Parts: sequence; C-alpha cells; structure tokens
Amino acid sequence: MNYQEINSSVVDRWVDAGREWGMPISHATYVKATQGEWNVVLTPTKSVPAEWFPSFARCKILGLAAEGRQQMPVFAALGAECTVMDYSQRQIDSESTVATREGYVIQIVKADMTQRFPFADESFDMIFHPVSNCYIEKVFLVWQECHRVLKTGGVLLAGMDNGINYIWDEEEPPLTTPLSFNPLRDRRLYQECMEKDLGIQFSHTLEEQIGGQLQAEFRMADLYEDTNGSGRLHEYHIPTFIATRAIKR
Repeated sequence: MNYQEINSSVVDRWVDAGREWGMPISHATYVKATQGEWNVVLTPTKSVPAEWFPSFARCKILGLAAEGRQQMPVFAALGAECTVMDYSQRQIDSESTVATREGYVIQIVKADMTQRFPFADESFDMIFHPVSNCYIEKVFLVWQECHRVLKTGGVLLAGMDNGINYIWDEEEPPLTTPLSFNPLRDRRLYQECMEKDLGIQFSHTLEEQIGGQLQAEFRMADLYEDTNGSGRLHEYHIPTFIATRAIKR
C-alpha cells in the first residue's frame, strides 16, 4: 500500500471516530448560511476574511481535500456551484449525505491530489484548499494543477503548516525531531506515524508552500498566520499555520 492509500484509510477511521475535522455542519448552521450568517476556516482557529472571496452567485468552487461537510455546504448555501475532490471515501460519502439532507447539488470526485486533477483547464473560479498538503510528500504539482484548472483571475485560498509542529513534542523534551519531517526517508518516523495512527505526514518549507505558488505563476494577494488552537505553542501565540490568497495571473 502506498502512503496515499494509507492516509486515505486513516482519514476514513478519523471520520468514523468523530474527529473534529470530519464533523458535518448542522442543519441550523446551513440555514444561517442561507441567510448570510457564515464563516469558514482554512487553518485551525481564524475565520477566512469575507473579502477574500469572490461573489458566490454561480461561482464555480473546487473544494480541494476540503474537510467533509464543513465548507462546501456553506458555499452551496450562498449560491455557489460546488465540486469537492478528496481521497477519503468517508469524507466524500459524508458530502453526499449532507447535500441530500439540505437539498443542494454538489459534484463529488474521489481523486488523489498527487496526480493530475480530473478536470479540464480553467474549470473553476475559486479553489478552497484547507490544511491537507501535509499528507503529501511533494506539493508543487498541487500548485501547478490548481493554476491549470482555475480560470484567469481565479482565486486560490490555501491553508498550510509551517513545519514547527513537526519539531515540537508536548510531552517529551520539546525539540526532538529535526526538519524536514519525512517518514518515507526515516524508518523511525514512519513507525511512529503508523503506531500513533497519524497518517504519513510531511513538513514543508515556506519555499515549497508560498514559493511554489509563485513558481506556478500565481500572484500572492494576502496572507495571515494562525496557531494550533490548543497546547503550549498556542498558549505562547506561536504561529504554526499560514493561510494564503493567491490569484491566477
């Protein structure tokens, strides 16, 4: 089994166990969104600024590895035409369940974002990509594919880790693992990820994350940092995530 398949299975188990990022929004939250009261996140705690979004009416949005049933229902409630692409069967099944519950249409695609996306060039007005590329080894193809499937002037909203969580341990002496964190190159890290049911995760540099978007010919329009939402790093206000707004030239 390759690491992508391992991660898909791990996320399936997390959804079944009721983990936070696999929990659907409630019917009441959906109704509030239809009335203009809403927020979504790319990172653990901060809501994405409303001004980062284009007009939702008939906006074609791709939820790229977007957490099941949390953002796409909101965008659909606001009038967008939504597509979600994920590699976890439980996540995409749950998207269908909520769409049926609320009575909206969504295109659901199971696909691996380490491969060419199964969409034509210039298919979307916006891509919403919450923190998830920590589960793939190489991120540049993702930025290239996002650029390809976005329309000219389209918006890429992405959440990413900055690597700090991978050197920090809340229980052991705090600095235990040097970067880069890559279990495919370190048997100890691989075993640790498997034993703790973490999935196979990877740290990425800002050169890969932000620099990669620039190399893919995006224009960086805005960004903000965020914390874990709990733990000592959060208590000391140390940012561990970054969200970016980029525009296809």
